[in-house]
Amino acid sequence: MKEPSFEVKMNEYLPLRDVVFHTLRQAILKGELKPGERLMEIQLAKKLGVSRTPIREAIRKLELEGLVLMVPRKGAEVAEITEKNLRDVLEVREALEKLAVQLACEQITKAQIRELKEAADNFRDILISGNITEIAAVDEHFHDLINLATGNQKLIQILNNLREQMYRYRVEYLKNDAVFPQLLEEHESLIRAIEKRQKDRAAEILCRHIGNQAEAISGIIRTKNGVRE
Repeated sequence: MKEPSFEVKMNEYLPLRDVVFHTLRQAILKGELKPGERLMEIQLAKKLGVSRTPIREAIRKLELEGLVLMVPRKGAEVAEITEKNLRDVLEVREALEKLAVQLACEQITKAQIRELKEAADNFRDILISGNITEIAAVDEHFHDLINLATGNQKLIQILNNLREQMYRYRVEYLKNDAVFPQLLEEHESLIRAIEKRQKDRAAEILCRHIGNQAEAISGIIRTKNGVRE
């Protein structure tokens, strides 16, 4: 196995296991650790200058995100990006976020609407940076605010877990800057519908938003796999 090229960047404010987790996560998302590549605890520990314990803990968290698979008799490996996994995640996301946006229409406060508008403005501003990690984080924050406005802690908890599994696909989607104008329009339309308490309209916009994402990422996956339309 070729030695990985990434390095761990220590952070005095984070536990070592979190530093290792973020290092491996970024390596996977940037393609430094490629789909199908085995994650050898001993080699990674030596490379990053840590013990095997934080490596093992990081791998478990990456598995929860869908970035790593545990393969019988082989161990951990970087998960492939497949249409099946994408569809599975987005089907659940659409059902839960549709419920969330409808609840948000009922529960959201004026202060939360202002915060949502600020998040949309921040998203618009961050697009020019070209930093996909930052763009993805601001996009996540926008949707998190809608989920938080539901006031339903169980739903928020489930969506937080799903968000982690969505991250890889979100990054793939945002690598194509041609989708940015559409994303901005969808965010603005969502805000208007939520502010007017239009539950059905908000749900419709959200489903279209997720559907557009599914179609775009499916196209990316097919292209990478050499599948013609």
